[in-house]
Amino acid sequence: MRENVTLSDVAREAGVSPSTVSRVINGTARVDARKREAVLQAIKRLGYRPNLMAKGLAQGCSLTVGVVTQEISSPYYGEMLKGVEQALEGTPYHPIFASGHWRADQEEAALRVLVSRQVDALIVMDGSVPEERLLELVKRMPVVVVGRSIPGLPCLGIDNAQGAYEGTRHLIELGHRRIAHIAGPKSHPDAIERLRGYQRALEDAGIPFDSALVVEGDYLEPSGLLAVEALLARGALFTAIFAANDQMAYGASVALYRRGIRVPHDISLVGFDDLPSSRFFTPPLTTVRQPGAEMGWEAARLVLALLEGHSYTPKPLAARLVVRESTALLHSPGARARF
Repeated sequence: MRENVTLSDVAREAGVSPSTVSRVINGTARVDARKREAVLQAIKRLGYRPNLMAKGLAQGCSLTVGVVTQEISSPYYGEMLKGVEQALEGTPYHPIFASGHWRADQEEAALRVLVSRQVDALIVMDGSVPEERLLELVKRMPVVVVGRSIPGLPCLGIDNAQGAYEGTRHLIELGHRRIAHIAGPKSHPDAIERLRGYQRALEDAGIPFDSALVVEGDYLEPSGLLAVEALLARGALFTAIFAANDQMAYGASVALYRRGIRVPHDISLVGFDDLPSSRFFTPPLTTVRQPGAEMGWEAARLVLALLEGHSYTPKPLAARLVVRESTALLHSPGARARF
């Protein structure tokens, strides 16, 4: 089988013109049955594969889907991107990924690059791009948003507040009342919702909210470590930590380890995301699972439906508490409240 077989090669093999081959491939006009069969046999013998990109451009599309993610290096967003790739596999469309690096200006720059590349649709994962900007883009192409709720746009996501509520309530049910929260960036939509869920769980249990127990992080491991150091430096009393994502929980665990504070014997620890590595962490991390790969898959399938003009109802997605060995009953509140 030859490499780089061209449309002209097929035409010569079949004894027809290149335009006839093009009509057979694209189905744009009727072709004599004998000529059509000759073209199909030539394609089979030569192993010709149509240039889908060239075909797309000829039809006014690029056969690409732009995907703006918060951070490509993030394990959580990596799972979501994997879901997008798997959903588009076997279709004519290919994803182009761009990262916003947790900054609104970088997200806007990523959008501009993707639009300039003439992508056929966009998937925007979380982020701080103004709603007005996304509503402007949806007039030009299909846009699916993951992790935010914007009227007028197809959006996918979980109930972050409810997930945080479940994680915090788990700690309360274990007897903890002094629960620290390592929050995400205060401007980030899911961080706001997770803080709200944490506060609501405390309120429902009759536990006063203490702002001194809340430290803002940036969703990366070092910020979890620094958050615990800040809590200890200010003399905050706590027996448990609810971190707004697993990565910050990892950092918090390191900070506790360096101080000789044991998880879960001294401090119980809960994360959010359920990254693949969380089940192999020491101790395995109790966390709130959000289905990243499934969200990526559903977002891509919804985009395909919009591109092809048919309806698609994404399956419901929900956060779910996964209990592992990083949380335990509070046995002696008086002794452990010194942390």
